Amino acid sequence: MSASRIACLLGPTASGKTAAALAFAAESARPVEIVSVDSALVYREMDIGTAKPSAEERAVAPHHLIDILDPADSYSAAQFRADALRLVGEIEARGHVPLLVGGTMLYYKALTQGLNDLPSADADVRAALDADAAREGWPALHARLASVDAQTAARLAPNDSQRIQRALEIFLLTGQPMSALLAAPRVAPEEAPYRFVPIALEPSDRAVLHARIAARFDAMLANGFIDEVKRLRARGDLDLSMPSMRCVGYRQAWEYLDGATNFDDMRDKGVFATRQLCKRQLTWLRAMPERVVVDCCAADATQRAVKAIAGIAGIE
Repeated sequence: MSASRIACLLGPTASGKTAAALAFAAESARPVEIVSVDSALVYREMDIGTAKPSAEERAVAPHHLIDILDPADSYSAAQFRADALRLVGEIEARGHVPLLVGGTMLYYKALTQGLNDLPSADADVRAALDADAAREGWPALHARLASVDAQTAARLAPNDSQRIQRALEIFLLTGQPMSALLAAPRVAPEEAPYRFVPIALEPSDRAVLHARIAARFDAMLANGFIDEVKRLRARGDLDLSMPSMRCVGYRQAWEYLDGATNFDDMRDKGVFATRQLCKRQLTWLRAMPERVVVDCCAADATQRAVKAIAGIAGIE
């Protein structure tokens, strides 16, 4: 029996994924259920800064893997893979159309290619690295990484704390550089009766996407993003070492509330960090030769994406 074709609408921040997914759900002859492929949307209490679909938008179609986790907890690519495969099976069993939507490319890669044999996070090792960074600064830890894993260090910025920490953590736990472990054969994914087909919303003009990113960040600020981060800080159990608070925008807002930067610099740093995220997302996408590309700058981008999704789902 041939594998079911499952459409996966992928794209960088502000490329129009939500609009296209909801348009497809509204027009589809069969009920649609959306599975989020987004590492920030899993967290509750983080709505404005993650551009989480509103209650009205989520009423158009059931959404999964949104608001499933407290910000103090963590969620891995392995957990996403297990959850996504289970959900796709349940949605198909209901006779509905599953549509995967998001921009966390590591999740998509784990889903379609399996997982590297990397160690799980270790709280003690991370705490020790955080303490070292507090004393020496992340550039010093970047230099430390370069001495044991030059290949990984070469592709990371000296202040990319999350990735520097993870690479050092892996080396400390395994005695091997992360680059060597990533180059090793992947753990083969178990046989799944699905063929995931990526539809990539990509810009023909990067400047258009950059303008959208800036406008969206400004809209978040106008809609109360700083107050959202204030509420998260007030809980007392969150800090910048946690994956939730490392989400783009949240780190910059937290540092602003700490008094480490002024409002204008916070805004500019948030926009810049989002652009950098966008760049990484596009790099991942362009490494997928099998993807169906839709120009997210086109006036009819939403309808082009809807048509591509319908073709993959067999709903012409």
